[in-house]
Amino acid sequence: MRPLTVAVLDEELPYPPTSGKRIRTLNLLSRLAPRHRVTILCHRNPDRAEQLAAEDEFRRLGVGTVVVDRAVPPKAGAGFYARLAANLLSPLPYSVASHAGPALAAAARRFAADHPVDVWHCEWTPYAEVLRTALGDGLADARWTVMAHNVESLIWQRYTEAEPNPVKRWYLRRQWQKFERFEEWAYAAATRPVAVSPDDAKLMCDRFGVRRVDVVENGVDIGRFRPQRGVDRDPARLLFLGSLDWRPNLDAAGQLLDHVFPAVRAKVPNATLSLVGRRPPAWLKARAAAVPGARVYSDVPDVRPFLATCGLLVVPLRIGGGSRLKILEALATETPVVSTRVGAEGLQLAPGRDLVVTDTPEEMVGPIVEAIRRPDEARETAECGRRVVLARYSWDPLADKLDAVWRSAAGHLSGIPAESEVRVRIGLRTRVTGL
Repeated sequence: MRPLTVAVLDEELPYPPTSGKRIRTLNLLSRLAPRHRVTILCHRNPDRAEQLAAEDEFRRLGVGTVVVDRAVPPKAGAGFYARLAANLLSPLPYSVASHAGPALAAAARRFAADHPVDVWHCEWTPYAEVLRTALGDGLADARWTVMAHNVESLIWQRYTEAEPNPVKRWYLRRQWQKFERFEEWAYAAATRPVAVSPDDAKLMCDRFGVRRVDVVENGVDIGRFRPQRGVDRDPARLLFLGSLDWRPNLDAAGQLLDHVFPAVRAKVPNATLSLVGRRPPAWLKARAAAVPGARVYSDVPDVRPFLATCGLLVVPLRIGGGSRLKILEALATETPVVSTRVGAEGLQLAPGRDLVVTDTPEEMVGPIVEAIRRPDEARETAECGRRVVLARYSWDPLADKLDAVWRSAAGHLSGIPAESEVRVRIGLRTRVTGL
């Protein structure tokens, strides 16, 4: 079966694997690179040393890179707020407008002129706008996929519903409306839209009338994430993992520090909390420093030592979409998990058997205290979860699914049995926006 020429549009080179999105992209592309001619076209990483290391890594993997000399604007400082204000005049949501720089579109246009691209792959929904700008009228004839790491309009809906400030809530509602319009176009225009969970796929069909959505779930490197025998866990050590520059994770960390962890520590005075993730803002470090027993660990090279020694992973998300790789990594190492329903959504795990699930962060306090006091029972739950992860969430079969999507989009048979390619087929329904 002949290899395809696949052009991947993305924010930056996804290396080192320090965020859920980077972990997913790196694991899938590294497995598909031996089968196809894959090139990533992206902005440069903000950190120069990281950029050089990433280029070396993708050269080693056999993945081509075209990097434009533009970093995505930071989400901080006076310039950020000026850009937010200017976005009021744009039909595009801020997250799309800020990523859709003309330099990357120009690079994609040049690449298309020089290479017979079989499939364009937008590795995040906003990059569909880059492809639209690059190809113009030629977009209708292109074969392309869009990877919806989240249904972004759902996240903005949850931002809006959780925001108490009426002015901020008004602005967030406008972003929500813009994202609904943008996603409706992107999912309909793409040759094959791809979701990361059956839940998201159903939402894309229900909300936007998409006729078919492929599902390539999030996964875990089961060879790298495994139980560490001979390492003692501290049942009273709580762990929060996640990119600390992503608003849903920052909201969850705030819930932990302000409400959940102080209530747990009132019942278990020796409890500790480790917040581990990349690019934590200064305010989060300061807030954690003011909470007895809490500590932020920034940009760690390897999260496995934290998973091996903690008593449980806590996931108090109120805002989010897609599915959580950190839960899969935790269960792969037999680390017990206590999560909100939003945190655990999208994963085919059974609440009460594979992990503990509550409706709200505040309701997590009792189950967390129970897990600390009964670590053997918590470990039994994690063992059940690990069995599900091993059976369903290894990256190798997930890469086969994406391979099948690419080949189908390009018009070539995949050679993979139909049941390996998960599809959702739902008839057109009335579009629901909640607005």
